[in-house]
This record gives sequence, C-alpha cells and structure tokens, in this order.
Amino acid sequence: MRPVTEGAIVAGIDGSGSARAAAMWAATEARRRGLPLRLVHVYTVPAASMPGVTPSRETVRVGFENRGAEWLSEAREEVLARYPDLAVESAAREWSAVPALVQESLAATMLVLGSRGLGGFTGMLVGSTAVALAHHGHCPIVVARGEQARETGPVVVGTDGSPSSAAALAFAFDEARLRGTGLTVVRTWSGMLDHGAIRPHFLDVDPAEIEAAERKSVEEQVAPWREKQPDVPVRLVVRRGRPARILLDAGSEASLLVVGSRGRGGFEGMLLGSTSQALVTHSECPVAVIRPESPTR
Repeated sequence: MRPVTEGAIVAGIDGSGSARAAAMWAATEARRRGLPLRLVHVYTVPAASMPGVTPSRETVRVGFENRGAEWLSEAREEVLARYPDLAVESAAREWSAVPALVQESLAATMLVLGSRGLGGFTGMLVGSTAVALAHHGHCPIVVARGEQARETGPVVVGTDGSPSSAAALAFAFDEARLRGTGLTVVRTWSGMLDHGAIRPHFLDVDPAEIEAAERKSVEEQVAPWREKQPDVPVRLVVRRGRPARILLDAGSEASLLVVGSRGRGGFEGMLLGSTSQALVTHSECPVAVIRPESPTR
C-alpha cells in the first residue's frame, strides 16, 4: 500500500458507476479545498478453495488485485481528464471494507462513497458497514447521491442542538463558504416528543409556543457561526414534522445535505434507523454524515 497523504479526500472505488461518480464528486471537493485525492479499492480473497478444482489462493489474490488496479486506473483517468492538475494517488488493499475504511479515515479530511456499488462497497450505508463507519470513522463520511452534482444549490444542514449537530453545523458553514452558496439550517419539532421523550400533558401543548422556543434555540446555536462567517447567507427553517421528510424536502434543490451521526429528539440515531435509510435511499443530492469528535480540517 502506498503511503497515505495526510488530509486527502478519500473515495472508495469498486468498479461501479456509482463509485466512479463518487470519485468525481470527491475530486471536485479536493480541488475546491486544494487537497489531494486518494482512490482506494478494498478486496477480500475468499478463504475456501478446492485444490485441483479452483485456482490457488495466490492466483485468486493476484486476480482480485489486478482487477482492483484496473478499476482504480479507470477512475483516475476520468478524474484527470477533468482536473489534469489534481494530485491523485491510489491504493488496492486486501482487507475487509470496514477496518480498511476506518483506517483510511484516520488521515483523511473526508471519505466519499457511492450510493450503490459492487463487492465490498455494496449497500455501504444500508447495513452494518454504515453503522460501523458511523461509530468508528474519524472524518466526515459523504454518500455521493444524485444523478448529477449540483454546484449552485444551497447546503442544507439538520440540527437539534446536540454536539453531533453542532459539528454538522460547523462543517456545513465551511462547505457553504467554499462553494460560495447559501446555507439552510433545518430544525424540526414534535408536539408529542421533546428531545426523544414524551412531553408531559402533550395534548395541551401550544404549538406556537413550541415553535417559538425551537426557533430561538436554533438562532442561538447559529449566531456564533454567523459572526465567524458573515459572508454566508443563512436561512432558518423551523417546521413541525418528521425529520427525514422535512430534510428530503429541503434537500430537493440542495448541493449537499449535512447531518450529525447522532443527535437527540428528531435526529436521535440518525445512522441507525429509518431516518438515515430514507436520506441515503431517497436524497436527491449527496449526504454528509458528521461525527462530533471529527472537526473540519
């Protein structure tokens, strides 16, 4: 494996069209940030073999490695055709997808994956791999969804006041500044639930009072970032309803949708339940998942 360049944007490559699109999205992000791009293919050699019937394990390993090298080369050529001056490195790694990608995330600024794929990257954010990366990854994870990347739409971020959503807000402000676009900050609320717990006497609550309190809360959370980055236009959206539906609506014209890996209230378990499934399955734009202990680099 080639030495890892500190701070690179890493893209997972598996030969699928989705992965190639993710590589191009990652390349655009790397160019925007002035960082190198690292293309990584992870393959696992089957342990079972039948001597005299199937090729030796070493023969199979070489075949997997060569195939990965071809996919990496194809992705690299596509990237350089658009960005000839971009620094691009690649690596084919024999390991399991989760530990390999977690290790890659240690030095990466961002880890970008396709929404559909082959081999080790199949269903990357649909099952146990996604949960593992959400718990153990060390950098923002982006699922490059959407047929074509939008460069003019706003960045949309979901926030509930938790540490995870605070990190997502910081990342979203930086992305909006780098893209030269606006930022839409979304806060949802429920008349029945308050930060995941059932409200006492929820049948008697005043919706206007709850919405006013949530708006005040999100304004206070956003205020320090507005002072730090006054050139970023900010729009606040405070709505009653399900987080996934509201975020998908807000993200329909967005260039990027940003969420924290975990939160409270409507965003509790963002990568562990139906909300995350809805976002990565139906979002019309890339989705970035941010951990609170992974500051923007």
